[in-house]
Amino acid sequence: MRIAIFGAGAVGGYFGARLAQAGENVIFIARGEHLQAMRRDGLYVESILGDFRVAPVEATDDPASVGPVDVVLVGVKAWQVPEAAESMRPMVGPETFAVPLQNGVEAPDQLAAVLGKEHVLGGLCRIICSRVAPGRIRHAGMEPYVAFGELDNRPSPRAERLRAAFERAGVRAEIPPDIHVAMWEKFLFICTLSGVGAVTRAPVGVLRTIPETRRMLEQAAAEAFAVGRARNVALPDDAVERTMALIDSLPPGGTASMQRDIIAGRPSELEAQNGAVVRLGREVGVPTPLHEFIYHSLLPLERRARGEIEFP
Repeated sequence: MRIAIFGAGAVGGYFGARLAQAGENVIFIARGEHLQAMRRDGLYVESILGDFRVAPVEATDDPASVGPVDVVLVGVKAWQVPEAAESMRPMVGPETFAVPLQNGVEAPDQLAAVLGKEHVLGGLCRIICSRVAPGRIRHAGMEPYVAFGELDNRPSPRAERLRAAFERAGVRAEIPPDIHVAMWEKFLFICTLSGVGAVTRAPVGVLRTIPETRRMLEQAAAEAFAVGRARNVALPDDAVERTMALIDSLPPGGTASMQRDIIAGRPSELEAQNGAVVRLGREVGVPTPLHEFIYHSLLPLERRARGEIEFP
C-alpha cells in the first residue's frame, strides 16, 4: 500500500517506520529538524521490542508533491487535526481514506468535515512513545496496537487491507465490531491518565498507589463513561474497571503525552481530552466536576503555552 504518515512525530513515526520496515510504500510528512534528520540519516526507533533503523526514507513537508495515496495515517496532535485535514487534500484521491490515530473522539468528524465522510475511518492506537531527538523515536512501553473501522461499522475491504499491512509489519491491529466503542474506551483511559497526571505532575505508578489520587483516576474514568453512555455509545458496563486495570498494567514511570507537553510548557491536547469531556458532557446534561477542575486548573498553562497570556 502507498501510505502517507501525516505527522511523523512519536506515534506517526513509530507506526510509519514499522510499515516501511515491512516493505510498504511509506511517505512521511514532517517538518523542520526532524524532516532534515530523516532525509539525511533515516528514521531510528529505539524500542523495547528491539531497535531498528529505516533508511532511506521518503519524507517531505509538501503534501502536494506526494499526490494521491491509498491511506493517510493521521499522527498529528488532536488540536492540529482540522488544519492537517486541509493540508492533506492533495493526497486524497477518489479511493483514499484517512485514519486518525491521535487521542480523543472528535477527529473523525473533523476530518470528514473537510475530506468527506466517505474518506474517513475511525481509529486509535495504544503505545507509550516519544520523539527524543530529530529523526529518533523511543518506544518505551505497551505493546503497539492499532484499531480502525468504518464509521458505520460495516466490514470493508479497505480496512482489511490496512489491517493486513499492519500484521505484516508485526503490529497488532484489529477491526473492532464498533469503532466508536473502541475509541471511547481509549478515551476513558487517556483523558483520565493525562488529566490527573498533568494536574499532579506525577507518573502513573504514584497516581495509582496513593489512595487519594487513585480515587481521582477512578472518578475521572467514571465521569467520561457517563458522558459516553449519555451520547449513545454502547460502552460495556465494566469499562471503568477495565480502564483501571490498564492503568495498573503500565510501567510505574509512565506518563501521558499531554502531561509531558504541559509540564514542558508546550501546547497540548487539553481541549481535546479533559476539555472535550466537559464540553460533550454539557451537551447531554452530564456533570463532570473532576474534569472541570482539571480543565480549568490547566487552562492558564495551556494559554501561556499558546502565547495567549503571559506570566512568570
